[in-house]
Amino acid sequence: MAIQSSIIPRDIDKLAAQTGNIYESVVVISKRAKQIASNIKEELNNKLAEFATTVDNLEEVFENREQIEISKFYERMPKSTSTATEEFIEGKLNFRRREATESTPEPQ
Repeated sequence: MAIQSSIIPRDIDKLAAQTGNIYESVVVISKRAKQIASNIKEELNNKLAEFATTVDNLEEVFENREQIEISKFYERMPKSTSTATEEFIEGKLNFRRREATESTPEPQ
């Protein structure tokens, strides 16, 4: 049984094609990855909030099998960076460049 590697080589030219600059592509991917991670974290916290206890006594804390299964499910999910990169490569992401306004002074 082979373990699937989490490191996938990517063609830099494909990543840079949509924006014309590899660095802009990385910024777009990273911002989307942050959005995905935030959504997943919020979803997980909402599910685990059902199991929250108000007791701080260690003797009364017990293992909840369902809580463990939920945590394991989220641990096995693909990383947000991988998901964002796939979305970017497949053209599923919409992004725009923030234009400098005339009222904003340019750095010297």
